[in-house]
Amino acid sequence: MPGAFRVVMVASEVVPFAKTGGLADVAGALPVALARMGHQVSVIMPRYPMIERAVRSLEKVYDSLLVPMGASTEEGAVWSARLAAKIPVYFIEHHDYFDREALYTTVGGDYPDNAQRFAFFAKAALEACRALKLQPDIIHCHDWQTALIPAYLKVVLSHDPSFASIGSLMTIHNLAYQGLFASEAMEFLQLPPHTYSPDGIEFYGRVNYLKAGIVYADLVNTVSPRYSQEIQTPEYGCGLDGVLRHRSQDVYGILNGIDDREWNPAHDRLIAARYTAADLSGKAVCKRDLLATFGLSSQWMDTPVIGMISRLVDQKGFDLIESAIHRMLALDIGLVVLGVGESRYEEFFRQLRERYAGRVGVTIGFDNVLAHKIEAGSDMFLMPSRFEPCGLNQMYSLRYGTVPVVHATGGLDDNVQAYDAVSGQGNGFKFEAYDAEALLAALQRALRLYGDRASWERLRRRGMQADFSWAKSAQTYTELYARSLAKRQGAP
Repeated sequence: MPGAFRVVMVASEVVPFAKTGGLADVAGALPVALARMGHQVSVIMPRYPMIERAVRSLEKVYDSLLVPMGASTEEGAVWSARLAAKIPVYFIEHHDYFDREALYTTVGGDYPDNAQRFAFFAKAALEACRALKLQPDIIHCHDWQTALIPAYLKVVLSHDPSFASIGSLMTIHNLAYQGLFASEAMEFLQLPPHTYSPDGIEFYGRVNYLKAGIVYADLVNTVSPRYSQEIQTPEYGCGLDGVLRHRSQDVYGILNGIDDREWNPAHDRLIAARYTAADLSGKAVCKRDLLATFGLSSQWMDTPVIGMISRLVDQKGFDLIESAIHRMLALDIGLVVLGVGESRYEEFFRQLRERYAGRVGVTIGFDNVLAHKIEAGSDMFLMPSRFEPCGLNQMYSLRYGTVPVVHATGGLDDNVQAYDAVSGQGNGFKFEAYDAEALLAALQRALRLYGDRASWERLRRRGMQADFSWAKSAQTYTELYARSLAKRQGAP
C-alpha cells in the first residue's frame, strides 16, 4: 500500500474556478479524493478574470515571481484560495497572459501567443513550488498546457536539489489537442538544443508541447484503459502513436470518476423529483418535467425519449446523427438535445426543432440545470462519439437510470457493458462499427427491450448501482505516484 504523498496538481483549468471541458472536472475532483486518502495536495493554475466570480477572497502569497523567457525575464505573482479545507489552490498571475475572458481561444481562433502563455505557466508553476516551499514528491501535469514541466524536471532541473527527486505524471485528457507551435518557440523555452529532435519535442518541424510531456514524464496516463490502448494506434494516435508505443510500458489508463454529491438522483435539487434504484417512481415525474421544459408533447410519456448533452462537433459523432436522424425519428422516439459547437450542427438542430416541433427539443448553449433535467428525465442517452478519451455523461446516465447507447470506443467502451438478452446481463447498448447503420441497429435493440418493462427496469437499476466514485480512481493514481517516484529515484 503506497504511503502518503505531497502532490502538486498543475492544470490550466479547475472546477469551480474555470472550465471549458472535462479536464477541469478532473482537476477539481481528484485532489479532493486524494486528500481524503491522506495525501497532501496543492493545485496550481493560471489566474483568469472569471476566478474572481468563483472565489470569495484571494490572498496574495508571493509578490514577485521571476520567470526567464529567453532574452527577457517576466514577472508574475501568486495568489491563493481553497479548493477544500485542506487543499490550497495557487493562482499564477500575469496580466498580459491570463487577464482574458477566454482560456485558450476566441471566435477568431487560438490566441496567437499561447506558446508563450503556457511556457510561462509551466516555468512559473515550478518557480512557485520553490518560492512557496511546497516540496512535492509528485508533480501531476494535465494536458499540453502543462506538458513542458516534465521536460524541465528531467533535462534542466535534474541536478537542482529542490527538484532532482520529484516524480512526474503526465495525464492526457484528449490527444487531439497537442500544443503545436513554430520552432521559434525554442528561443523562450530555454531547453537544450538537443531536445529539439525527433526523440524530443520536435514534431515535423514544429515544437509539440504534449510530446514533451510524453517523452520526459516518468509515467503517462490517459483517462480510460481503452483510450490508453487506442492512442498507440495510427487511427487514434494523432501522429504520436509511435512515441506512445515506444513508451508503452509506462502508459496507463485510469477511468475518471464522477462527483456523486452533484450527480445523484437521490439528492439532486435541480430535478423535479428525487428517486433511487429501490424506488424509481420519481423518474416519471422527471420525464414529464423534461417534456414540459422543452415544450414537447406529453404523448412521449409512453414512448422512449432520448437525451443528448454534448459539444456539437464531429468528434462527438454528429456526422452519424446527421446521416441517420430521419430514420431515427421514424422509430417513434422523442429527442432532446443540449449543446453548442460548430455552426453547421447548431443550424442543423435548429432546423430539426422546427421540422419536428413537439417531438424534438433543442437548446443551443449550456445550462447546468437543464443538463440535470435531461439526465433524470430521458429514457436513453445517446453518445455516438467517433472517439472518447473517457466521457462523463455515460456515467451520469447510468447513475440516473438513463440507459446509455454508445459507440464502443475509449471510456464509453470501458463503462458500458452491452446488454445480453440471453443472460440478462449488461448495463447499456453499444455499436462497434462507426456508421449510421450500426447506430440505428443499437437503438433498435434498446427499443425492443424498452417494450419489456420488467427487463428494462432491471437494466436501469443495475446501472444505478454501479460505483463511479473518485475513490477507486484516486487509489489507482496513488499507485502510479508510487511507481513514478520509484522510477525517478532509480528503484528497480
